[in-house]
Amino acid sequence: MNPLRAYDIHIVGLDNKRYEYDFTSDSTFFVSLEQELIKAGTIQTHLILEKSETMMRLDFHIVGVVEQTCDRSLDEYDEPVDTRQTMLLKFGDHNEELSDEIELIERNTSTINVARYIFEFISLSLPMKRLHPRFRNEEDDQDDDDQNGKLIYRSGEVTNNDDANDQTNIDPRWAALRKLSDN
Repeated sequence: MNPLRAYDIHIVGLDNKRYEYDFTSDSTFFVSLEQELIKAGTIQTHLILEKSETMMRLDFHIVGVVEQTCDRSLDEYDEPVDTRQTMLLKFGDHNEELSDEIELIERNTSTINVARYIFEFISLSLPMKRLHPRFRNEEDDQDDDDQNGKLIYRSGEVTNNDDANDQTNIDPRWAALRKLSDN
């Protein structure tokens, strides 16, 4: 049996009101999606489905941890996930993704599978740069240095004493031009 069938919601007989669903996802969920981003994790999803005549609103609250590989050390670590997302499914004549948050579904659709939405929302909540927690303090220190403007290297600085010496070492042709611009 396909483990993603547990994420099916039969909408054909639902009245126009609010429904609540809870899903528990583990490593089997991530493996059955056949993707490379997340291999393992434990996720709890609370879904509120509000159905009306023209659309369905899906409010997801996803909490848990997923296993990630550090980009710097290649060590495995647990990345916490806590996100709230909304998806709108509007009834139409055909299936089409209008935007990241809005999709058209056919009016005669009997079942929707929310596994794809859960995975996308988990993926979007993960940081782009995957760093083990032991390296995050180092990154924060470097970010603080950038914000505080810590000077590492300076070149070409001219002091007042050097300016006086430059006046005496100027080519006489340039000195004549300088006299013209000073007037």
